[in-house]
Amino acid sequence: MGIFRPLGGEVTVWIDAPPSEVWALVSDVTRIGEFSPETFEARWTRGSTGPEVGATFKGHVKRNGVGPTYWTGCTVTRCEPEQVFEFSVGTDAMTVNNWGYRLLPRDGGTDVTEYYRLEPSLLLRGYWMVLGALRGRTNERGMRTTLERMKAVLEK
Repeated sequence: MGIFRPLGGEVTVWIDAPPSEVWALVSDVTRIGEFSPETFEARWTRGSTGPEVGATFKGHVKRNGVGPTYWTGCTVTRCEPEQVFEFSVGTDAMTVNNWGYRLLPRDGGTDVTEYYRLEPSLLLRGYWMVLGALRGRTNERGMRTTLERMKAVLEK
């Protein structure tokens, strides 16, 4: 693959819970602070109250779990109950990246894949070429932590 790394990544964890229960958790952005090592809270904004395409929310992020700390705007871009929940991160004028969850029923439970992909702008391609391997590993550790924490709650 050389210096050309995919502009994203994903992690899959099997959870012993039906897709309906997993969906209720992954699509409730107000609970992300219980699970994510970076995003410690989120709230619906602009009159949005739940998951639907076009709904907006803000996530309060502590980058790499240590800082800096900032709020980031998000917009739900895919919302297929019990299948896919995806949102873009950025401003109304520019999307920086996209995060999501794919759910697939398997063996009485659910394979849950958390994923991200950066927008293919020249600036982000340059960033990814320089820091992609490091940030990719950080993101994958964070996604695994998030999914394992969700698994612990759902399998109680």
